[in-house]
Amino acid sequence: MSMLEAMLHRRSVRSYTDDPVSREQIEQILHAGLTSPTGKNLKSWEFVVVDDREKLKQFAEGRKGGSMKMLTRAAAAIFVFGDTGASDVWCEDCSAAMANMHLMADSLGLGSCWIQGRLREAEDGRSTSDFCRELLSVPEGYEMEAVLSVGVPDDSAPVPHTLDEADTSKVHWGVF
Repeated sequence: MSMLEAMLHRRSVRSYTDDPVSREQIEQILHAGLTSPTGKNLKSWEFVVVDDREKLKQFAEGRKGGSMKMLTRAAAAIFVFGDTGASDVWCEDCSAAMANMHLMADSLGLGSCWIQGRLREAEDGRSTSDFCRELLSVPEGYEMEAVLSVGVPDDSAPVPHTLDEADTSKVHWGVF
């Protein structure tokens, strides 16, 4: 599969079977994150893996509107935190890692979904970052960018994108 084909195939999968995801698969996804580009190669991210389904249920209230509730059905989640003191582009570093991991999960036949954490609010009024930092014992100085839910997709997984869907009006050559 070419890189473009992999990108077209990747979709946000929010519904999973009860099948487990192996530690080897999670490690492959993590390797994709660990090899992502970072500003000045500072690697300002940290990854926290949660693969205990009971613990994942604790995160259901982490976002107003319920988008973290999908973690109750996921086999695992990878929380991505940035060291805000290490780099002024920690957010971009974390985002590149998230994108790599999202693509890797798909290449392994797994479903995944990027759940935004930065600048989001938990059901209890705290920031999503603070909510998750407390549950995961993450020290001060780290902010959550996002969490990647991971699981075996159920039958409702969305169909891949096509190049025909690409909005080429968003491309400008030479000037806007």
